[in-house]
This record gives sequence, C-alpha cells and structure tokens, in this order.
Amino acid sequence: MRRHWLSRAAYGGMFVFGIVMALLGAVLPVVSTRLGFELAQAGNLFLAMNCAMLAAMLALGPLMDRFGKKPALAGGALLAGLALALIAAAPSYRWLTVAIALLGAGGGALNGATNTLIADLHEDPREKNSALNLLGVFFGFGALSIPFVIGSLLEILGLSAILALASALSLAPTACLALRFPPPKRSEGVPWRETARLARDPLVLMFGFLLFFQSGNEFILGGYTSTYLMREAGASIRSASYLLAAYWGAIMLARVVSSRLLLRVSGPTVVMASALGSAAGVALLASARTQAMAALAVVLVGASFASIYPTVLGLAGARFAAWSGTVFGILFGIALAGGMIMPWAVGQLAQAYGLRPALLVAAANALAIFALQMLIARRLTAPCGRGSATFC
Repeated sequence: MRRHWLSRAAYGGMFVFGIVMALLGAVLPVVSTRLGFELAQAGNLFLAMNCAMLAAMLALGPLMDRFGKKPALAGGALLAGLALALIAAAPSYRWLTVAIALLGAGGGALNGATNTLIADLHEDPREKNSALNLLGVFFGFGALSIPFVIGSLLEILGLSAILALASALSLAPTACLALRFPPPKRSEGVPWRETARLARDPLVLMFGFLLFFQSGNEFILGGYTSTYLMREAGASIRSASYLLAAYWGAIMLARVVSSRLLLRVSGPTVVMASALGSAAGVALLASARTQAMAALAVVLVGASFASIYPTVLGLAGARFAAWSGTVFGILFGIALAGGMIMPWAVGQLAQAYGLRPALLVAAANALAIFALQMLIARRLTAPCGRGSATFC
C-alpha cells in the first residue's frame, strides 16, 4: 500500500515536470511577440533554464542518497509553482529569464526525485524499466496539457490566466509531505567522494552521454516545433499548438506501450530501435513542406523519443542500484548539459541558416545514441569489470 501511494506521489511530480519541460516551447511564440525577442535570445532562455536544472540535479543526487527524496519532491513542486506565477507576470525579457531559471531548478528537483523514487521501489530490472516508462506517461500528460490548453483557451482566458492555473496545479505534489518515504541509503554523510569516483566510471559516462544527446533532442523538438511549424509549414498558432500537443501525446501513448513491451523485450533493443526511428522522424520533419507531412513527422519523432530516456535510466538504475540517487544525479547533470547546449546551438544555427537545416542536428544526435547504446549493451552483458567493480 505504501508503494502505491509513493508511486502516486511520483506520478504527480512527473506530471508537473512535464508541464515544466513543455512550457517554454508552448509559450515561446506568444511571449517572444509580447516582449520582443528573437530566436537567438530564445536559445538563451533554454540555456538559463537548463543551467538551473543542471545545478539542481548535480547537487540533489548525493543529497537524496543522504536525506531521502521527500524534500526534493516537495521543494521542486513549490519552486515550479512560484516560477509559473512569475512567468505570467514577467514585464521584461530579464525578468522572464529569472523566472525560467527558477522553473528549471524546480523541474530538476522533480525529475531527480520522481525517477529515483520509482527506480528504488522496484528491484527487478525489467520491472524497473517498465515502471520508469509508466512514470514517463505522466510526464506526457503534463507536457500535453500545456500546448493543448493554450491552443484551446488562449483566446478565451489569455496566457496569464492559463499560467496561474498551471501554477496552482503544480503545488499538488507537496501532499507527499504526509507520506512515509523509504529511509535514506547513506546515513554517514553526503557521499561526495563516491560521487567523484562514480563520475569517472566509464559505464556511467556512456549512459550519461547517451542521455546528453537524447536530452538535447527533447529540448530541441519540444522547444522549436511550434516556431518551426509556424515559420516553415505555414501553421497558425492554434494549429502549431495542437501539433505540439500531438508530439507530447505520441510520447505518452508510446510509453504506455513500452511499459508493457519492456517486460518482454530487452531495454537495449528498445533504445536502439527508438534511436533509428528518431533519426528518420527528424529527417522527415526537416524536409516537410505541408502541415500533413509535418504532423506525421512530429508523431513519429514523439513515439520514437518516448522510451529512450526512461529505459536508459532503468538500465543504469539496475546496474548501480546501491547508488541510484548519486548515479541519477550524474546522469541528469550530463543529460542537461546536452539540453543546455543543443537548443542554444540550434537557435544560433537557425538565426544564421534557417530553422529547417538546424533541426538536422537532432538527427545526428539520434545516430550517436544508437552507437552509444551498442557499446553499452556489450558492457552490460559482461561481468562487472575492473573499472566498475566497486559500484556493481
């Protein structure tokens, strides 16, 4: 019963994290017009958000192993709610940047706490992969809600009212304060020395750089799809919002399927197939000349992206079960470096050469994911080697 309620708390936190991740891409066309900034400055917003998320995740990994997940989950929800309220009221680009950075810090705490909690609640590796993909479904619900509501109600309610409602909703995970969480894994102090050792482990680094490319892709597509559809495919803001909602909806539905599929199919196989699908979908989107073709590409990309991140976390969590909080913190940190660098780079490339060719960066990232997963699969089938023996 306790696991049931803790899972629900994690689902609520991941729902809010979905709102956090989809928000900037969904509101970018509106706030850029209201505050008057260009694509290069939009890239700087992604940079600010991901810098804050990076700092939160790197710090919280070892702290969760020492103090548990409850403070991170409740604190992340409070920060996200505050940030959404500030975005609604931001009078200038500078204040918007501050609010986006707070949003990133709250999102980082929610992402780390929810994924680590779910990973720790399941011991069997296949069940862990399945549970993390199911957790990702609630990310999809949250990410889907923002573009859908904006597309449906922007003209009726206005952006400020929509963000105020999202802010109130984001406080719901603070109810986790009433629950009893698993005890911290480390009672002797914050394991900074072990964190440094794990950060040099070759397998941890391979997992991390795979997520570096995947996180970069998720931020690129989540952040620039609406703008791309409006500028290159002639979509209205309402149509672009609905198509962005279709992207998040495809992620959500594919994770429902993956949560069952991964009980029968190995994680590495699913990740490699998803990487190839991602490359094909991005190439199709970059060449799309009609809204119908763009819609097909967006759905294919979303469905292909769906399983990569949670399945890789499941594989890493199974291999480094005794240090899940610390390892996840390292992985999230490396991943968010990709989420920080890649959309910024795409913004600069789009400013110089156009958004259509800039999107092909995501296709190259997907091929890098495929190659890294092949290397990881070989190491996972081998016994713990000299470089990893301490942490197996």
